[in-house]
Amino acid sequence: MKHVWLIPLVVAAGMGLSVEAGLLGPLSGEVGHGWAVFGIFAVGSLLLTFGLVFGRPRLALMFSQPRWLLTGGVLGPVYVAALTIATPFIGVGLTMVGILFGQVGASLVIDHFGWLGSAKREVDGYRAGALVAILAALWLIH
Repeated sequence: MKHVWLIPLVVAAGMGLSVEAGLLGPLSGEVGHGWAVFGIFAVGSLLLTFGLVFGRPRLALMFSQPRWLLTGGVLGPVYVAALTIATPFIGVGLTMVGILFGQVGASLVIDHFGWLGSAKREVDGYRAGALVAILAALWLIH
């Protein structure tokens, strides 16, 4: 595997998402769901602004891309809102395994059909088995 070094990176990012879910529950209990989501994105926006100011902004290049590529920006707040609402009620573990099941299921469909510019990767028995194993984990952790 050519890019095996990326696996620890994405595992660490996944761990960060679990920490984020754990932080959002108590925050939303104190300030409300909407304000918790706003707070998380405000901090992220500050970091992004810092990067853009000291990096080389490419806004013209970004906005010259097809508009549908920018719709991914809607998904971040929806994801964070789902974490904020669900985690206090069902816990970090069940929330994250549910999200993982949705991510892997959608990813397999996207890869299988080569949607969104992805290279086609057929869903074989191993990949389907991995999705079933995550579904089993979702059932067991519930």
